[in-house]
Amino acid sequence: MKLKNIFLSLLFIAISLTLVAGDTINGAGATFPYPVYSAWAFNYHGETGVKLNYQSIGSGGGVRQIKNRTVDFGASDAPVKPADLKAANLLQFPAIIGGVVPVVNVEGLTGGQLKLTPDALAKIFLGEISTWNDPRLLAINKGLHLPEGNITVVHRSDGSGTTAIYTTYLSTVSRDWEKKVGKGKSVNWPAGIGGKGNEGVANYVKRVKNAIGYVEFAYAKQNNLTYVKLQNKNGQFVDPSFEAFKDAAAGAKWNPDEGYYLWLVDAPGDGSWPIAGASFILLGIEKPAANKKVVKFYDWAFNNGDATAEKLIYVPLPKSLKDSIRSYWKRNGIY
Repeated sequence: MKLKNIFLSLLFIAISLTLVAGDTINGAGATFPYPVYSAWAFNYHGETGVKLNYQSIGSGGGVRQIKNRTVDFGASDAPVKPADLKAANLLQFPAIIGGVVPVVNVEGLTGGQLKLTPDALAKIFLGEISTWNDPRLLAINKGLHLPEGNITVVHRSDGSGTTAIYTTYLSTVSRDWEKKVGKGKSVNWPAGIGGKGNEGVANYVKRVKNAIGYVEFAYAKQNNLTYVKLQNKNGQFVDPSFEAFKDAAAGAKWNPDEGYYLWLVDAPGDGSWPIAGASFILLGIEKPAANKKVVKFYDWAFNNGDATAEKLIYVPLPKSLKDSIRSYWKRNGIY
């Protein structure tokens, strides 16, 4: 009887461990949405007992890992083109919308004091404007004291969807940038130093005097970084904010037949923030069991995660887009 009881106990432990292993979702990719995915995961685990293990390694890493099928889902702020989705046998849908924000470490400046035009921003990252008291910056910022110090540009060192959003914006607004550098998750930067992840860029900007970098807005808020006021497509200087990101996304036309492929940069509207973007989830078509677990998490987030997203200054997807995504899941047999 004792042996039988020991055997039953061991069997129970083995079954329990199997269930625990089955109750973990593994994802990897973009650092842009990491704050909101982490908050959602914490709340989801509290309600369901299911864990989300998300590696914040950059969009390039996320795309590689889902292509290699080493994770249940990949995450990328640079949407994968429809032809590439087909070639890699992937599904794609957006999960959240946010904004990429230039941030600076200039003594005496507070958030929103420094104004930059698209041309001035491109010239700084090209290395053509190299001091804060450059006459072109002083002309935009009349009455604002800007120091003589050399500008240190901080950019991403890893393959990054945040970089893809940022360089797509710069390529859209600056012909010089488009010709000399271009756009993508990784580019040959003309100037500056590299930091890994949004976290790395935020830390460098915080430490390096007279630095400028770009991060997702949640990282700017969490690190108390000084954000820049940018001139948008309509010629208005705007602060990054929930409403400004929402305005940028308002006119977006999403197409499920193309895996929702879309960029949100340089959107029209007086209040639109010019460097907005969605973060996308990638799934392997041939993995319906794993996909159903992932979809169940994001469906829960669509139903229960909006308030959390808004607190972190992300824009939840509109109801019509969420409904479209659920139809997309159904058509692919994972909802």
